[in-house]
Amino acid sequence: MIGRHRSELDTPALCIDLDVMAANIRAMSSFLAAQGKNWRPHIKGNKTPEIAQQMIEAGAIGVTSAKTTEAEVFMHAGITDILIANQIIGEQKLQRVVEMCQLGTPVVAIDHFVQAEALSDLCRQANVKCRVLVDIDVGMNRAGIRPGPDAFQLAQGVDSLSHVELVGIMGYEGHLVRVEDQTKKEFQIRNAMSLLEELRDRMLAGGMCCDIVSAGGTGTYQITATCPAITELQCGGGIFGDPFYQEQCQVAGLEEAIQLIATVTSRPCLERGVLDIGRKTTGVQYHPLKVTTTVEGRRLPDVQVMQSSAEHTTLKLGSDSQSLVIGDRVVVVPGYMDMTTMLHERFYGLRNDIVEQVWEIAARGKLQ
Repeated sequence: MIGRHRSELDTPALCIDLDVMAANIRAMSSFLAAQGKNWRPHIKGNKTPEIAQQMIEAGAIGVTSAKTTEAEVFMHAGITDILIANQIIGEQKLQRVVEMCQLGTPVVAIDHFVQAEALSDLCRQANVKCRVLVDIDVGMNRAGIRPGPDAFQLAQGVDSLSHVELVGIMGYEGHLVRVEDQTKKEFQIRNAMSLLEELRDRMLAGGMCCDIVSAGGTGTYQITATCPAITELQCGGGIFGDPFYQEQCQVAGLEEAIQLIATVTSRPCLERGVLDIGRKTTGVQYHPLKVTTTVEGRRLPDVQVMQSSAEHTTLKLGSDSQSLVIGDRVVVVPGYMDMTTMLHERFYGLRNDIVEQVWEIAARGKLQ
């Protein structure tokens, strides 16, 4: 399909405007560089080594992943500095981490001594050492050890193990991404990050290493990056400029880079149209789908998404959009790409509406 117009793609087709994505990558990288922070973008939203490589070329120091098998895909693609920002349990998963330690320099998040001890034992058997971060619950009430004495004692215990290397701490302020009042949001983020700062200071005073203080998803990164203790940000989803981030999280300076091309397959009545996409195409939506234009660029100003079922999306068509006919192709913008990418096999990279790249989404389905 390289060299073809986007109108020739079989639908559904998940497309990236390459120029817009590149501009988003530059915007995020330059913002973090201006704050003196490292960028370790999460790849759970793109799952594609070629995209990660573009972020590294723009200044990222490595990537963040959610799963060991996901991390393996990027490690074997030559990206060797990977933070697995989840707790790893089970011999098969730990063995993957050990093998990655022979290829690169992964980092693993832990929030309990049992996790660190198991990893250290397998690393000892393989004669390798793995870097670890202590994961702190900064208010999300998900994973992470309680800040304060519990976290400090865990850091001490991990530091005593022979085949893991304590290099710092992390925390995720994801519970604050949707706070509408920006003054309140900034205040709460700074409070959350102060928990990491306090532990860092205590670790340093106790002679422990805390070179890395990692935090910050896309929904909070423009505030979190201004917190002095933070050394690196994990924000990665912003490269697609998802409407969720722009409208619910009030992230500025990014543009929508994704085009999901769909076909009108049914026009049961003047006011209704049906597309060949559904939840199996778009995923569970944290933010509404947007239908913006036809592939030829004709605006659709008064289209509303009525509902999405497994295979269909039903549109309510206003008077300015009722000229749609069966076979027309339209551009749909998914609300949140983390729940969309994993459903597709490939991205089509577009420049001026012409297919320039076809990238396999190599880490889709990597759940272990």
